[in-house]
Amino acid sequence: MNEQTYNLLIAPDFSPDRFAGWHMFNTLIQKRADIPLHLNTPASHTEQEETIAAGEVHIIYANPFDAATLIREKGYRAIARPIGKSDEMVIAASANSDINSLEDLAKGATIAMADNRDVKLIGLRLLEAVDLAESDLEWEVTETYQAAARQVIKGEAQAGFFLAEIFHSFSRLTKAQLSVLIESDLADISHVLLIKDDFAKAEAFIQAILTFHQDGSGKEALTELGMPQGFEAMSEEDGEFMLDLMETLLD
Repeated sequence: MNEQTYNLLIAPDFSPDRFAGWHMFNTLIQKRADIPLHLNTPASHTEQEETIAAGEVHIIYANPFDAATLIREKGYRAIARPIGKSDEMVIAASANSDINSLEDLAKGATIAMADNRDVKLIGLRLLEAVDLAESDLEWEVTETYQAAARQVIKGEAQAGFFLAEIFHSFSRLTKAQLSVLIESDLADISHVLLIKDDFAKAEAFIQAILTFHQDGSGKEALTELGMPQGFEAMSEEDGEFMLDLMETLLD
């Protein structure tokens, strides 16, 4: 009888240059936990939701907004998060535009962004300082953050919302054509590793994750993912604290 293969899904909001790192990570974690894993890297938020809805996704590296729904409604629990890697976001305008600060954004402005709701939430919280709400703005949702950057550079959008890590991974040429209006500094909100409540290999997986950074090959994969310190355990209380923070952003 063949052993069951389990599904590991990575949220689609990582920088393209992290792709190889996730494959290295998946290969190593299978060996260390002795669990056959299939890596799912959906190209969009819609594809992620369809994959999860189809069932049989046992492990998810989720953004904090999605984590709230997955924990509260879909039977997942948080087990770990990357150390020292919070989810921050950048609001940027075209370097050639006359928008040099948040105050220069007017009602009716178009904001370009990928389909990432925690980035939108944090961005809207930052725009409260200049009395702009979601309904005051036009929204252009793009397939990728790179596409959002192109819209801002071309003047098709007055500003863009970006996951900070992806913004900072843009080419020098792209960044030279953009002007950062603000970058968040929240520290307490991060992506999290979730497992399904009925995941049979939970203990072996958790053990492998928490010791992943303790040797050269594990460190190499983690460095490729931009999380060289590895993962720290999350208790149920830690998970609840982060969900409460997300709900505060939603209010």
